[in-house]
Amino acid sequence: MAPSLPLPEHDAVLAEVRMVRRAGVVGLRSLSIPELSRIVGGQRSDGAATSPATVEQLLRTAVAGIGGGSLQTAAEYSLGLAGGTRDWPAADRRRRAAQVYGVSIERFRKHHELMVLGQVVERILLIAGAAGNAGVPAGGSRSDADADADADARPVGLAATHRTLHPLVHGRRVTVTVHAHSVELLRDIDVVVSPSNTHFELPAPFKSSVAATLRRAGARKDPAGGLVEDCVHDELRGWAARNGMLGRAALPGTVAGTSAGALTEQGVRRIYHVAVAVPRPDSNDYDVPPAVVSRSVAAAFALLAQESAEADPPLLSICLPLLGAGRGGLALLESFGAVWPVVEAELARGAPWEVHFVLRSQAKADLVERLLSGGRTGGQGAPVNSGAPRNRERQ
Repeated sequence: MAPSLPLPEHDAVLAEVRMVRRAGVVGLRSLSIPELSRIVGGQRSDGAATSPATVEQLLRTAVAGIGGGSLQTAAEYSLGLAGGTRDWPAADRRRRAAQVYGVSIERFRKHHELMVLGQVVERILLIAGAAGNAGVPAGGSRSDADADADADARPVGLAATHRTLHPLVHGRRVTVTVHAHSVELLRDIDVVVSPSNTHFELPAPFKSSVAATLRRAGARKDPAGGLVEDCVHDELRGWAARNGMLGRAALPGTVAGTSAGALTEQGVRRIYHVAVAVPRPDSNDYDVPPAVVSRSVAAAFALLAQESAEADPPLLSICLPLLGAGRGGLALLESFGAVWPVVEAELARGAPWEVHFVLRSQAKADLVERLLSGGRTGGQGAPVNSGAPRNRERQ
């Protein structure tokens, strides 16, 4: 069996998916897309591209894996995969995708499109990882004998959901743990950081964001599952009232600390709500500036130092999501580039914190693991800050 190839870089695949967005699937044959070609296993030794139909099937499989809703619909229109849109100009496909979210074309281009295409890339990387682990091209086929032989040869097990890493920070090794699962499954973490808007208004508990998940998991319920106390929501409202924040916005980067409600039974002691999302007036949109993400993480560490000195036992462990990398519209590398320098500075000065990252998908955890393991590092082994402004496509 041929050895599996390493997963391609997220940014490299994203660049190729954006090329497909501009050209549409009818233009696949004219595109140079080596990473997508390698994933489907059709790259020839002379460098020629694989069959366009094969790459198109990979894209369709990835988009279908999103699971429906506005995100999948917008992805289908963006790439020309929706029925009757194969030959639509890029501008028309973008216009239709913007209508799915009810936003202007310019707003969609700057915010939603990056999120939509980023999610397509996440699904592609998951497909690539599964195919690589199985030793077969994505969408390919294998004989039963080959499958049985591979099953005997390869180790049995799933991808690790808890990964202990030892990046080099200013000449010394530190320990960072990456969790690849939903935030509500965390155990024995003193502080979990949760993204919030500047009004500290929590999303409805049935939603899927980090903040909504923590609100839901922190609520106390009766044996039948009925809500008894919305602990995290009520405490955050109390914090806002005590600090004169009811009805007005806090400064971006403000941190509000609450208990973890029912999550204390899992060893989670505090939730730090960081105001990273800045709502746009008279709209449903908001911005998450990378500078605000960095400022929020720094403020979270400052609050941790203050509360740790007063707590018994001290607060020592803190878990961070990649702030703004969901609906906030930041690319994963952009969010990590805003979060890591602050974490690195804390660890470099010898702070006693046990740092954890939590990411919902294995693909994102893989990328963070590669970054922390030195895949893209600065002079001291810390990942390069990816928060610099990027060129926006205008097509």
